[in-house]
Amino acid sequence: MQITFLGTSSGVPTRSRNVSSIALRLPQRAEVWLFDCGEGTQHQLLRSDVKISQIRRIFVTHMHGDHIFGLMGLLASCGLAANPEKIDIYGPPGLNAYLQACRKYSQTHFSYPIEVHTVQPGLVVEEEDFSVSCAVLEHRVTAFGYRIQERDRVGHFDVKKAAALGIPSGPLYGKLKRGGTVTLPNGQVVRGADLCGPTEVGRKIAYCTDTIYCENAVELAQDADVVVHESTFAHQDAELAYQRLHSTSTMAAQVALNASARQLFLSHFSPRYAVGSPIQLKDLLAEARAIFPQTELAHDFLTYEVPRRSLTASEIAPAIVGG
Repeated sequence: MQITFLGTSSGVPTRSRNVSSIALRLPQRAEVWLFDCGEGTQHQLLRSDVKISQIRRIFVTHMHGDHIFGLMGLLASCGLAANPEKIDIYGPPGLNAYLQACRKYSQTHFSYPIEVHTVQPGLVVEEEDFSVSCAVLEHRVTAFGYRIQERDRVGHFDVKKAAALGIPSGPLYGKLKRGGTVTLPNGQVVRGADLCGPTEVGRKIAYCTDTIYCENAVELAQDADVVVHESTFAHQDAELAYQRLHSTSTMAAQVALNASARQLFLSHFSPRYAVGSPIQLKDLLAEARAIFPQTELAHDFLTYEVPRRSLTASEIAPAIVGG
C-alpha cells in the first residue's frame, strides 16, 4: 500500500501545492483508489508515477470545489485515454446530481460505466482483503472522513518444515496456510499455526479532511498506521479555525495522539503560510510534533509506503486466552 499526495493546499492552488487529492496504490491488485479530486488532479497524476488507467474507486469527502472540481475532467480523460472497465465513486448527497449536470451541459459521454454511491456513516466497501468505512466530520457542509482497513494475513508458510513432516503439497498446504489443522496418516496432528510465521496485521489508513477536531476523526484514526489529517491553520490562528471549521496543527496532532496512531501526515495547508510569512509550515510541524512526535508535513508528490507489522506477543496472548 502506497500513499501519494497529489494536492496538499487548501482552498486554492499555489506554485508548489495543488488542491486536495491523494492516491492509494494497491500493487497486489494493480488498482488505485483516489481520495478527493481537486482541480488539476489529472495533471498531478500525469506528473506522478500513479497510473490513471488503474483508478478503480474515487472517494469524495465533501462538495467544496477544492475537493471536486477536478473530478469531471479526470473522468472524461479516463474515457479518452485509459478506458477503464468501471469506476465506482463514493461521496455525500449531491455528488451524483453534480456529475449528471456536468455531463449534461458539457455534452460528455463516457465510454465506460460509472456508478455513484451516496455514502452513509458506517461501512462503505467490503471486500475479501479490504474494507472502507466513513464517519461524518464537523465542517460547514456535510463532510465525511474515510478509514481504509486491510485484512490480517497469515504469516509466511514454512514449506521446508511441512515437507520434513511428510505433508504432501497441494490442498493440505492451503488448509494449513489458512490456519487449519490436518491429521497425517501416522496420526500426527499438525496445526497451521505451527508452520506459519507471525500474523501480519492488516494496515489501516485514516483520511480526515475538512474538519475541526472531533471525536469521529479520532474513531476513524483509531490504531491507524497512517493518519492524513488537514492542518489548515497554525495554533496561533485557532480562532480562524473555529470560525471556518478547519483544524489547526495541534488539533490534528491531538487526533493522532488520542487515536494511538503510528504516523501522522499534515496536509491541506492555508496559502497564508508561504515563504516569507511570519508563520511558516515548519512552525506548524513543530507545533504538531510537540504533541505527537511522529508527524510529517505532506507535500505534493510525496510517496509513503505504509509498513507492515506482525502481531506482538502482547497482542497474540489475548487472542490465545480468548480462544
